[in-house]
Amino acid sequence: MAYMESLRLFCRVVELGSITSGGRDVRLTPAVASKRIKELEEHLGVRLFNRTTRSLTPTEAGKRFYQEALRILKVVEEAESVVAQFSGRPRGTLKITAPLAAGRLIIAPLVPDFVELHPEIDVQMRMSDRRVDILADGLDLAFFVGTPSDSSLKMRKIAGVERVLCASPSYLERYGTPRVPQDLMGKHNCLLLRYPRSPEYFWTLNTESGFRKFEVSGKYDADDSEVLLNWALDHRGIVNKPRFEVAEHLRTGALVEILPEARPMAAIFGCLYPHKKLQDPKVRLLVDFITERGQAYLDAHVLRKNAPAMNRGANSRE
Repeated sequence: MAYMESLRLFCRVVELGSITSGGRDVRLTPAVASKRIKELEEHLGVRLFNRTTRSLTPTEAGKRFYQEALRILKVVEEAESVVAQFSGRPRGTLKITAPLAAGRLIIAPLVPDFVELHPEIDVQMRMSDRRVDILADGLDLAFFVGTPSDSSLKMRKIAGVERVLCASPSYLERYGTPRVPQDLMGKHNCLLLRYPRSPEYFWTLNTESGFRKFEVSGKYDADDSEVLLNWALDHRGIVNKPRFEVAEHLRTGALVEILPEARPMAAIFGCLYPHKKLQDPKVRLLVDFITERGQAYLDAHVLRKNAPAMNRGANSRE
């Protein structure tokens, strides 16, 4: 097992380009990770990495070994998944990711409950509002709020998510309340979630002729959704948010919903995972658990009004 852990460490070091980062990913200190890599090189009798003060790159032998190590890890993982179905005791590590708000409000509070039910499963959770590459990052599950476009992955829908446009009363008093979607264009600070390949360079709003894209703009943008919320609370602009993220602020009056008749297109709260993960019972268990409890969270915390897209069924592309 120690050798398998060294192979996992080696692969993550190659993928992340750093012994420190690779070690952290498999929960090893930099000193222990460096020792493991050195022991692996001594065992193989070759140098696996070219090291400089600024970079760490695999040697030709390291590149070949990486490909073979990946193949071995994949075979072992699939074998363990098959055996776990017979034992009835799923075990191992689940690597998951989620957007910041959904991760913080919905997923993270549920993870300890899941682990208590399945104590032989460890969960490693990463949160980011940036789009992730599930396969390249070695993830088992990626939760999302939006509309996924990667058809090569399996999708499980957990719930529909109503979105709202909102701003603080002070902002609206100073700049005026938009009456029609066109009022957003050039007259208001629209707070945008922006990063490479970000889907929010425009807002899709409901109009008399159906949903339409509006290329809104503003003085502020960020790649962190919580930053956008804080700016809205600080009277800096209008934000387009899933209702569950701003429900409490709407209740207290810190934020006010605007253009309710032109509400943004509803999003999907769901998860994506590679096809091969269908064989892994611990993946199935977590997906089912979050589906049930996540829907309950939305039912309890979000006031739903006129949202036909938000149904209670959990559909999938399986």
